[in-house]
Amino acid sequence: MKAFDTLRSAQRACTRSAAVFLRDVGHGLLEISHNTLALLGLAVVAVLVFGAGRAELRQQVEGHALQWLQDRHEARALQAGDLLAGVAEQGAVSRATAVDPRELSREQAAVAQWISRRYRVAPEPIGRLVQEAWAIGQRARLDPTLILAIMAIESSFNPFAQSSVGAQGLMQVMTRVHDDKYEAFGGVHAAFDPLSNLRVGVQVLKDCIARAGSLYDGLRYYVGAAGLGSDGGYAGRVMGEQANLRAVADGRRLPYNAPIVPTTPPAVTAADEAPAPASPAATPPVPPPIASRADTPRAEPAAAPAQVAQLARLAMPMLAR
Repeated sequence: MKAFDTLRSAQRACTRSAAVFLRDVGHGLLEISHNTLALLGLAVVAVLVFGAGRAELRQQVEGHALQWLQDRHEARALQAGDLLAGVAEQGAVSRATAVDPRELSREQAAVAQWISRRYRVAPEPIGRLVQEAWAIGQRARLDPTLILAIMAIESSFNPFAQSSVGAQGLMQVMTRVHDDKYEAFGGVHAAFDPLSNLRVGVQVLKDCIARAGSLYDGLRYYVGAAGLGSDGGYAGRVMGEQANLRAVADGRRLPYNAPIVPTTPPAVTAADEAPAPASPAATPPVPPPIASRADTPRAEPAAAPAQVAQLARLAMPMLAR
């Protein structure tokens, strides 16, 4: 009996000892955890206080957090079949060459609508080009309808057009020749930005007119036919389409499929060149003005009186500016 009592006493003692040990270990772990969490909290507070005083660090943390959230959102969207979630770009609209036609003036809106229907292009980007043609035309002292007519003949308002000789964009500017002019717009790839191409093209056109001395010959320089016997009717087509656009801008109703009537410069006939009969009281005859000065002589038929009047009406205001 004494042996059993001894064993039971030893068992109870061991149980009490184990309980005390486990209780002490638990209290120790609790104290350690409590102190560790307190230290961790103090460290977090210190980091937050430090970060609040450093704007660049705060921005980096916010950027990383936003990127993490965006990546999670895109991953869930892709799993759901939404492909646009990974390529969405809120600022893309700022690159669009477009304007609400209601923001245009009366004549600009009329021209934009007519071009849109005639060349089958959207009115919003055409409206922006018309708006820019009016603005840059005023600065360059060129009729905006002339600028638009060149775009119509050169590229049919295709900003990505390219000719076989390397002329590019709306105004079909020779990029490799005028690469220096694109430096102000970030480089030669700006040739495919509609507004940049338009502005460079107007500068080239203005230089050509100044060099040639007249609008008609300036267009020949622009198309690269200054030293040739013929420009293939280019200048006449441009001025013919300008006449259509000017009629629309002036408020006249013109069909969208109205033909382009090429305009030719007034030709000097033999009768015009014949000297006047001598007269004691008469002053020496003044030779009639010649509208164009071609680089090489070329034979052209005499223009009809209506065409002569139309050319004079279109060319004289521009040359007088």
